[in-house]
Amino acid sequence: MYSSDTQQFNRLYRDYRSRFIRFARTYVEDSDTAEDIVMDSMIYYWENRRLLQHEDNLPAYVLAVIKNKCLNHLQRERMREDAESYLHQRADWELNLRIATLEACNPEKLFSDEVQQIIDRTVASLSAQSREIFVRSKYRDQTNREIAGALKLSVKSVEYHMTKTLKQLRAALKDYLPLLFLFFFI
Repeated sequence: MYSSDTQQFNRLYRDYRSRFIRFARTYVEDSDTAEDIVMDSMIYYWENRRLLQHEDNLPAYVLAVIKNKCLNHLQRERMREDAESYLHQRADWELNLRIATLEACNPEKLFSDEVQQIIDRTVASLSAQSREIFVRSKYRDQTNREIAGALKLSVKSVEYHMTKTLKQLRAALKDYLPLLFLFFFI
């Protein structure tokens, strides 16, 4: 035969289960979750029934347990949604940053700046006379004959310095040879 605790539990389950589920479903908006909460609450009551001090209104007690479990569920849902929202916002921010970075990136400028730095370093390392001849030739567009006249050198001497300088530049710019060709010969 059933004990009085078992009979009381069966009566509570039979009489209030569907009401408890409707109550929980009102807040959690999912039938399966509402049923799980009600079942967990009923199990909680059963496991803790001996600790209750002559609970006169068992349905109210179980309903309070259901209410607290619904609150816990909704708070976990809010935390999950907040975390998802944060992750989504962060992903959007990172995507927008990558888009903005790519839009601002000018490969031609980066490439030409890098080449110009190599040229500047190489030219700075030349002897004073070779540097003067190179600057007059490439930056001031003077001919070899004009440079020779201005520096009181022979045309052959100017050609020698230019050949030596171009050789050093080719070595320094070996990875950029096509651009070097454009820079010096077009």
